[in-house]
Amino acid sequence: MLKRLLYVAGFLGLLIGMWGLYDRFVYGHMNANYGSYVVWGLWVALYMFFAGIATGGFMLATLDLLFELPLFRGSGRMALWGSLVTLPAGLAAIGLDLGHMTRIWKVYLQPNFGAVMAQLVWGYTIFLIIVIVSLWLSFRPQPSRWLKPIMIVGLVLAIFLSGGIGALLGVNQNRVSWHVSNLPAQFPVFNLTSGVALMLIAIGWFGPVRDPRRSQQLHVLGLGLVILLLVKGYYLWTDVSQALYQNSSHGAEAINLVLFGPYGWAFWLLQIGLGMLLPLIVLTTPIRNNGFAAGLMGVCVLLGLAVARANIIFPALTLPELRGLGESFHGPHLSFTYSPSLMEWAVTAGIVGAATIGFVIGADRLPLFSRPVESVGTAD
Repeated sequence: MLKRLLYVAGFLGLLIGMWGLYDRFVYGHMNANYGSYVVWGLWVALYMFFAGIATGGFMLATLDLLFELPLFRGSGRMALWGSLVTLPAGLAAIGLDLGHMTRIWKVYLQPNFGAVMAQLVWGYTIFLIIVIVSLWLSFRPQPSRWLKPIMIVGLVLAIFLSGGIGALLGVNQNRVSWHVSNLPAQFPVFNLTSGVALMLIAIGWFGPVRDPRRSQQLHVLGLGLVILLLVKGYYLWTDVSQALYQNSSHGAEAINLVLFGPYGWAFWLLQIGLGMLLPLIVLTTPIRNNGFAAGLMGVCVLLGLAVARANIIFPALTLPELRGLGESFHGPHLSFTYSPSLMEWAVTAGIVGAATIGFVIGADRLPLFSRPVESVGTAD
């Protein structure tokens, strides 16, 4: 029943997304609400969200395929599949945000590796190849001696890419709310949180019910998610308290927009209430060992993390870098007020729907929770 509901939701999102993609490709950015002042919108936040799940999922896959922890043995394939599904979704979101998508070849043939953007593009390309190769090697009848070295490289790259997104924001000196030293260090923690939430969904909703380790897996992942949410909450407190204490014009205004402005409802209800407090309550009780409840809490955490990405991007860009800039020029896409347009939401629904369908198909059709019995020797 649960799989059917996810299939229906996924196909419904995909159907809506088809209209959004038609609008995007026929009319370009005309019907988007970002513009010359607010240059990044919903799709950038969506890219950060899905890329975070992909790198976090790979980190969780190493528990099985690299470190060989008995408790998580057999779960590595599922984590890799989650990475394989979510990373293209994130890249699709950021690709649609580009003004000239056909110029992407320049970053490969004419790269400037001193730029964080070029490092991320090359890094995610290599990372995607590593995910595909790792998943393919994990399906081989006999264990490959190449799997662990590749997983080591992938783990290092996953941590680097996680911090790279924070660095991409942090190097913007004119955005005080981004230009903080600990921002790049926070994102690996956020992405690991995404990975743990993904595995709660995978094991709780799609894992083998008769696996004797299932209850303990949910227990450990639930407690791990509690710890990560507390760490995430501490980071949030340091960011908010420092900005308000310093009372810098841009940083404090951005925080006030998140706390009490037009984005306040999403912050308090979705990011804090549904995405943090509810999982903290549920996952510290015996209910965390229930598969459906654990998976539902994973969904809540992912929703909170998605809102958190938006609350990092939107407020910082809706404040003018120069006083009076918003009143000096008027015209289409010359506004500091941003809320995603219907077309942006439609495309987002399509990307989320496609990722949901891909994830469920893998969980439903592929042997992602089983591994071949190891034999003597290794295969090349």
